[in-house]
Amino acid sequence: MSDAPGWLPPLVLFSDYGGKWDAYLDAIYEWFKQDFIDSKPVFQGRRLGLKRHPMTHGKEATFWHMIQEGDIEEDRAPDFRRCERICWPRPVIEHNDDSAIKIWRNQRGNEVRVCLWFAQENYLVILADRGDYILPWTAYLVEQPHRQRKLQREYEEYCRTKGQKG
Repeated sequence: MSDAPGWLPPLVLFSDYGGKWDAYLDAIYEWFKQDFIDSKPVFQGRRLGLKRHPMTHGKEATFWHMIQEGDIEEDRAPDFRRCERICWPRPVIEHNDDSAIKIWRNQRGNEVRVCLWFAQENYLVILADRGDYILPWTAYLVEQPHRQRKLQREYEEYCRTKGQKG
């Protein structure tokens, strides 16, 4: 990590759990649970809900989206870079007014999504705007330079057309 802000928690490393997947999964789920189930976070004054279903192995759909990658739901696989950053989505959401966070909205199908890009760390948090509430949708490290450029262009275009940050 570069010179990260003080509000950004450290990574949760697989090696800290002796390379034991079950122990690691339990630990990262506890972090997720603490941040999104046991407490009630807000984004710009609106409550954050949670996409609970389908529950898989007793864990909410949003949790799996935050730690797995893949286009086909049933074939998604754990991504250790996502797992390591399980403590990052809530602080990024809560510190959305930090100048390090680029915020914009876009349309994905019928839904309005809110993108929070912590470009310094190439970390993207996606929220689904459901009107009365917001759903944390997914979060991941953006490693490909072409994808980073695309996000930057999308952000700049949003700012040009809306004339403001997020």
